Amino acid sequence: MDNRNILYAVVGALVIAVGVLGYKVYQDNKKPQGLQINVGPDGLKIQNKSYA
Repeated sequence: MDNRNILYAVVGALVIAVGVLGYKVYQDNKKPQGLQINVGPDGLKIQNKSYA
């Protein structure tokens, strides 16, 4: 019976870890909002990024 409780705890921890990592990947890939300033070989570019 104790082994089953440990197994449930491990599976629960893995589910939580996958959820947290999935949310982090989502936040990292989300398009930015606001003002974007790029400096490159073509010069200075300022763009207003607004997504509705």
